[in-house]
Amino acid sequence: MSSTEEISFFDPEVNRCPYPAYKQLQDEAPVWQDPQTGMYVVTRYDDIREVLMDRETFTNRVGSAAGMTEKAVRPSNPEEAARMDAEAEWERKIKQVYVEEGWETVGTLDALDPPEHGQLRSMFQVAFRPSRIAELDPYVEQLTNKLMDAFIEKGRCEWVAEYAVPVPLYTIGKQMGVPEADMPQIKKWTDAWVQRLGLMQTPEERLWSAKKEVEAQQYFQPIFERLRQHPEDTLLSDVVNKEIPEWGRKLNDNELHSEMMADFFVGGSETTANSIAAGMVALIERPELWERLCEDPEKYIPIFSEEVIRIEGPVQGLLRETSKDVEMHGVKIPAGSIVNVRFAAGNRDERHFPHADQIDLDRQHSKAHLGFGLGEHFCLGAPLARREMYWAFKTLVNRVESMRFVEGANDFEFNASYFLRGIKELHIELTPR
Repeated sequence: MSSTEEISFFDPEVNRCPYPAYKQLQDEAPVWQDPQTGMYVVTRYDDIREVLMDRETFTNRVGSAAGMTEKAVRPSNPEEAARMDAEAEWERKIKQVYVEEGWETVGTLDALDPPEHGQLRSMFQVAFRPSRIAELDPYVEQLTNKLMDAFIEKGRCEWVAEYAVPVPLYTIGKQMGVPEADMPQIKKWTDAWVQRLGLMQTPEERLWSAKKEVEAQQYFQPIFERLRQHPEDTLLSDVVNKEIPEWGRKLNDNELHSEMMADFFVGGSETTANSIAAGMVALIERPELWERLCEDPEKYIPIFSEEVIRIEGPVQGLLRETSKDVEMHGVKIPAGSIVNVRFAAGNRDERHFPHADQIDLDRQHSKAHLGFGLGEHFCLGAPLARREMYWAFKTLVNRVESMRFVEGANDFEFNASYFLRGIKELHIELTPR
């Protein structure tokens, strides 16, 4: 076994399958300082819970937005100085793009600590009340059937692009009041944003991503202005027009643009799409899971969905920043350090989950995973994500007899990302019922 010093989450092989690295860190270095980034990586379930629940020590100031690169990636030795100078120059160029052509990004809901976090969250909360989720149910059911209509007779599809992505993307678009015809373009913009978040772009690619985000800003700005003049019954209209009482004001343009990408169109679609794709892989690789879903979909689809999120964490990890010196497992973490909590590692921690690397449809407390976060920052859209996954697999059960990978068509490559996990393509054949 190699030394933990040789682990790199930027390595394409580790990116393809990070789970052996997680296990090694859990066993040998549960609090590990990544020599490439300087971040302290936490991998055990109980330790992650401790970090997430202690918001005073482990603050959310660092956030997780694409623009946090300067804080997250730090030089590990003096020889890095020249590289960091070059990086700083590229960051200045990127910032200038927003200043001159669009709107500078600011901290979003995910990057706020109390009390501001709770004050902003309460405004968004109304869109995810049980009654509002129930209102969306017929739309999601209709959408999954419409998407399947397009390929079921030919018995073949590229599952990610033709089904997994559109289900949550079009649903959040429906909530926001964005025309379906515009959603493919919005997907291109969110893809560019996610690539920058992943920390695996070249400087030129990061600049390209920033320009794509500005394109999205230019698309949304006239919508903001129209909704200010003519409010509608949509989530976007509420976000534009509602005042946050404690702030004594509405969100400004910079805040609105930042929320569009980070918390609504990326947060509201990307992770669910990756889970629907991962679920299909699991069902083909383990036919006994498919048989049980078909036998009793109402019982097993919800458990299956939770297990997919747990075992293939669409969000592999996010960041916190220490407000004071702290020690964990004998490792001293200075104040101002970045702590990388790896949810996906904690979700496969055998200390907490028996046979953690297997989907278990009989698992007790299946919602105890960390896939939606924990505490005050528990994912606001979790109820909607669960319904989207329910209908994605319920429609599959209703209309498909069996599935299999198209022979020779899949390389099972994952998108390069330090934080997210999603398979690029998935070519499958289906036999209709």
